[in-house]
Amino acid sequence: MSNSIAGVQIPDTRLVAEATELVREAATPLLFHHSRRVYLFGMLQGQRRGLNPDPELLYVGAMFHDLGLTDKYRTQHQRFEVDGADEARRFLTSHGIDDALARRVWTAIALHTTPGIPEFMEPEVALVTAGVETDVLGIGYLDLKQAAVQAITAVHPRPDFKRQILAAFTNGFADRPDTTFGTVNADVLAHFAPGFTRTDFVEVIQANAWPE
Repeated sequence: MSNSIAGVQIPDTRLVAEATELVREAATPLLFHHSRRVYLFGMLQGQRRGLNPDPELLYVGAMFHDLGLTDKYRTQHQRFEVDGADEARRFLTSHGIDDALARRVWTAIALHTTPGIPEFMEPEVALVTAGVETDVLGIGYLDLKQAAVQAITAVHPRPDFKRQILAAFTNGFADRPDTTFGTVNADVLAHFAPGFTRTDFVEVIQANAWPE
């Protein structure tokens, strides 16, 4: 696999190689290719925004961001984003990465489905979300050169991606619906999980133990 795709360098380091293999072994091809595209699109969006992330940290953030949807790394008691964030932090600290930098990657993954906040944070945090938004939501898609987009999707194709990623999301947290409260993930279950009822923020306030 080339170390450069659409002009974006994939760091040729042991940490990146081991991150790639960990995700390749744990994730479906759908999630593996999606995660690689998130890194590549994130780097391209960073070039547009004048941001200079640490490529290794951004790569791990992108590659681990959906690990909480996999059978190996998922839990049943917390948000899937936190599952991936926790594993990324363990992985990075085991490779001697400073705790503060590992925490930055944890934050990048934990916030990648929380719009309106990551863009104001460190480049690695902002660009994991930017890569996800480009690949999943199409945000910023038209801002990229189509030759670059085509080069990326030639190496990491996305056939039937919209349907398949929604199915992966549904399968990833349908058994822990309470963890979707206050997140975009509740929209997925509202569409695809029969019997799902959203937790209503207003009702939580009105029905809590305070007398008034």
